[in-house]
Amino acid sequence: MSSFTTFTGACWALSHATAPDADLTGPFLGMLGVSGAAVSTLGRPFGSETVSASGPEVVRLCEMQMDLGEGPSWQAIADHEPVLAPDLAQGSNASWPLAWQALRDEGVAAVFAFPLVAAGLDVGALALYSDTVRALSNQQVREVTALSMILARQVVRRSTIAAEHVGEDDSPWEGAYSRREVYQATGMVLAQMGISADDALVVLQGHAFATNRPVRDVAADVIARTLDFTSSTDQGN
Repeated sequence: MSSFTTFTGACWALSHATAPDADLTGPFLGMLGVSGAAVSTLGRPFGSETVSASGPEVVRLCEMQMDLGEGPSWQAIADHEPVLAPDLAQGSNASWPLAWQALRDEGVAAVFAFPLVAAGLDVGALALYSDTVRALSNQQVREVTALSMILARQVVRRSTIAAEHVGEDDSPWEGAYSRREVYQATGMVLAQMGISADDALVVLQGHAFATNRPVRDVAADVIARTLDFTSSTDQGN
């Protein structure tokens, strides 16, 4: 099968992935032969969520980036250009040193991230993972960039539909990858400490990093009221 035929098939598959649970990563796995792929929203306006992933191990890699607040996906959307790291065993990245090491520790040999932008709106990123050292050709980068435009529109579409069924302060995403508990815990920390939502999330991330735990686990403690940051506020008065 020619490269053009494979690319055309991927375009068709993404364009028709309109069901709420439709796989958005399969076209990239088939076209590039990477080990895993994930689609994530990052920051505002959609929140930080894994929208679609090729497997649970890839979801873990996405969660790590969200917990650390850095990584190739974050850099891709911040710089509005692809991030290409064909060999994580060589050097590091000043923009995401913690994520670089964390991905290496998880057995990732190469990672590529592409920004998702729709109508000038930063949506999130597509991350491609390989368990072997490899590079993407210039043509492959161009093809994935083109597919990312279709992918971004699908993510916006899903978010719009999902947002109609949740409250203003909730995550717009539901399902296996939802980080609803993180949003709920952020609201509770906000109320406890009298700080902004952004700062409350930083508190959760900082505590998770200091205790070497996932942010989800820290959020669960806050929701269960076994972890309360009110005392930290009181000590500063």
